[in-house]
Amino acid sequence: MSTSQRRPVRTQAPAGAAAAEAVAAASVEAYPRIVATLIRVTGDWALAEDCAQEALAVALERWPGDGVPTNPGGWLMTVARNRALDVLRRATVERRKLHDLALLTPVDAQPEVREDVVDDRLRLIFTCCHPALALDARVALTLRTVCGVPTADIARLLLVSESTMTRRLTRARTRIAQAGIPYRVPTGPALTERLPGVLAVLYLLFTRGYVADGEPAFAEEAVRLARLLDRLMPEQSEVTALLALVLLQHSRRDARRDAAGNLLTLQRQDRDRWDRAGIAEGLAALDRVRHDGPYAWQARIAACHATATSADATDWPTIARAYDALGGGRPAPVIALNRAVAHGYAYGPAAGLDLLDAAHAGGGLDGNPLAVAVRADLVARQGDRLRAATLFREAAAAVGSAAERRALLDRAAELAG
Repeated sequence: MSTSQRRPVRTQAPAGAAAAEAVAAASVEAYPRIVATLIRVTGDWALAEDCAQEALAVALERWPGDGVPTNPGGWLMTVARNRALDVLRRATVERRKLHDLALLTPVDAQPEVREDVVDDRLRLIFTCCHPALALDARVALTLRTVCGVPTADIARLLLVSESTMTRRLTRARTRIAQAGIPYRVPTGPALTERLPGVLAVLYLLFTRGYVADGEPAFAEEAVRLARLLDRLMPEQSEVTALLALVLLQHSRRDARRDAAGNLLTLQRQDRDRWDRAGIAEGLAALDRVRHDGPYAWQARIAACHATATSADATDWPTIARAYDALGGGRPAPVIALNRAVAHGYAYGPAAGLDLLDAAHAGGGLDGNPLAVAVRADLVARQGDRLRAATLFREAAAAVGSAAERRALLDRAAELAG
């Protein structure tokens, strides 16, 4: 056993369940660091992931009896590094890779966070999010390699079989190798071009976890990755803006359903259930944003909602102006739709309906049940309750989410009654 594995541990060895919790906690930070470092040194994605997984398995076997090391992440790094050395020796890989891997500083001399390891994690994020990969492949590879989510869980979250997900991940890694995708963070103009794609992957992860029937683990991983990216790239304003946005939105997660599990609109949520610590962290991040961009404007909109003491106190004119700035010349359909909502609350339902009609004319909203629901809400606020109820039922018939369908039908019944 190495010196690092014999270093002092807690006097009370944990039971199996406690040891498993300790391994899980250590793996959150340690797993992506180990994978990123071993990929950089060996260039072998599968080897890096296998060795990281084996280190976690060894920890689950030894920690219940030996206790948790004082530096769990370093202990895991050493076990994974030694396993990689064994594999490479048996495979007689070229001496340069063996030499580079052997030169990794022993754990006893390592601080908990090393700058080159941090850089490796950033390289890994940009590699996983390379535009040469399909968007779903970027999401899956990010979850697997950067977050350490098991393949079976990713398959379940993305609604495919485990074998399909395994093949998809293998193809993505092969694509990286065959296309010669560099394992690095771009610089200069290339960084400006690539960063929006990285942020889009993180926001897609968050959205998939935040939607009505989404998997919360997606949103939680996106928040964690946004924190990491902000820590590694504090000079990038849109990175900080994305962090502010997901924190402010995620702060409402516990208030989005009532005791029976029914969805609640923002106006009907119990604001005492909002995560005030998350809101404070999001607002602090927003204060550091120095440039306007898509995520900055969305974060400012989220901040208006988060700081309103009640639905009636929401600063809708400011939100409407933010959507005006966000939309630009030809806004995306979802932005145009939200702009209509904001103007409807800021300047009256007629103003919202005018913008909604314009958005339909611009294309992209035909058959969209959310657009029908927005029209229903604006019509209800004009006083035509029966027509609004009909529109809500129409939206419910077209929506894919069971939770959203129940919410729309409940609103229709309320208006019709």
